Amino acid sequence: MISSRYHSPGMTILQKLWQINWSLVLLLCVVAGVGFAMLYSAAGGSIDPWASKHLIRFSFGLVVMIFIALVDIRFWLKYAYVFYFIALILLVLVELSGLIGMGAKRWLDLGYFNLQPSELMKIALVLALARYFHGASIEDARRSSQMIAPLLMVTLPTALILRQPDLGTALMLLMASGAIFFAAGVQVWKFGVIIASGLAASPIAWQFMRDYQKDRVLMFLNPEADPLGAGYHIIQSKIALGSGALMGKGFMSGTQGRLNFLPEMQTDFIFTLLAEEFGMVGGVGLLTLYCLILIFGIAIAMRAKTQFGRLVGIGVTTTFFLYVFINIAMVMGLIPVVGVPLPLISYGGTAMLTLMIGFGLLMSCWVHRDILVGRRGVEDL
Repeated sequence: MISSRYHSPGMTILQKLWQINWSLVLLLCVVAGVGFAMLYSAAGGSIDPWASKHLIRFSFGLVVMIFIALVDIRFWLKYAYVFYFIALILLVLVELSGLIGMGAKRWLDLGYFNLQPSELMKIALVLALARYFHGASIEDARRSSQMIAPLLMVTLPTALILRQPDLGTALMLLMASGAIFFAAGVQVWKFGVIIASGLAASPIAWQFMRDYQKDRVLMFLNPEADPLGAGYHIIQSKIALGSGALMGKGFMSGTQGRLNFLPEMQTDFIFTLLAEEFGMVGGVGLLTLYCLILIFGIAIAMRAKTQFGRLVGIGVTTTFFLYVFINIAMVMGLIPVVGVPLPLISYGGTAMLTLMIGFGLLMSCWVHRDILVGRRGVEDL
């Protein structure tokens, strides 16, 4: 039970529940409902094995989100580093004794379910960086010496995730962290130096990439070179996207999905299934829902009166955007296939939990938006 000293002065639990942004909650429920329908279709008109679990996981995540939203934002500020180190330890455990699946070691067997710590790190890193920059001034953020600690916070989990290997998640960590660094006041020229250094080191990085990762990059450049092998996924995805045309073929009437030409249609390529069945109208409709969620996230971040709240809001919203952008760009052949799920739509337990925890923190920023905490005020909590 959370101590009463973390409750906002004068605010009861009922008052906090009233303060929750229920419009955003409704949007999340609508998107999750779309995910339920598409997983039902992917299973050939059955709620098993995917749709039923999707509903259960979202319902559980919704409860978790509301609970997190009711907890004072100062609690998350005080224990941000603790959550980060827990996630980092879990990543180390994956390296030591993780489960291997599809050529990657990314999961921990917890008995009842498999946990993917790299997903949890997406939120834990946001909290840790927000905590660090909350205690730093704009001048501190512009000093190169002050960037050593936050860069280490980003580098350690990224290196562990690259060893799994999971290039997509590693890139998401880097980009979400970059958004927080930028919002905290880090000078733009430093980003240019880092990007230029990364591009210069890309020939070296290529030598350390796994064969299947190299194949994904090569197939992105020319998928027709191996249409029945490495290029099969993206070619079938493009066929399904194009066959949906304007209005689609109708719910559960997509030929690519029904005939099992479309690979991984319950996870990475579920947007392709939606576009085939509901056409461009359905795809644009889902993108509109996503845009509304992003607008809510940005508005909540800008409304917070603390640096911590603003940076958490920006970090969570950026992470959500990256999920959407990378997945949809991937299935359209605009970027190489990296295995990032479509948020609240794709089948997956840890990704769903991660998203709902993130939205819970975003809601907490909104519920406690008027709480003031000084930059050096952590020790007073």
